[in-house]
Amino acid sequence: MSSDEDRAKEILKGFRLNWMNLRDAETGKVLWQGTEDLSVPGVEHEARVPKKILKCKAVSRELNFSSSEKLEKFRLEQKVFFKGQCLEEWFFEFGFVIPNSTNTWHGNVIIETKFYDDDLHVSTSKVRLFYV
Repeated sequence: MSSDEDRAKEILKGFRLNWMNLRDAETGKVLWQGTEDLSVPGVEHEARVPKKILKCKAVSRELNFSSSEKLEKFRLEQKVFFKGQCLEEWFFEFGFVIPNSTNTWHGNVIIETKFYDDDLHVSTSKVRLFYV
């Protein structure tokens, strides 16, 4: 086993996603919260999210995690799939994580969308998300 694999196993052993929630970004009302450790690999987790969330103009995500290991450049990559096709990709940089700490991440996100006609770049839109 490589040293990278050993390091990943050591981090995972001391890592836990404590909770995650989804809120109506306009009102701040929590519409769904889960406490299952969604970081556990090898299984497809389920979340029963109320369909009224689809009527929200904006939804904020908040997650709380603990790590017994120091992480130099903690980051997340998320993909949204529909019928096997990737619709969205999200990349989040958290940065340094203190060993034996618990942290809450609210995000500081700008969504950049580029519009193309084949290879012709038509426009770029940037939207900064504010979690309220």
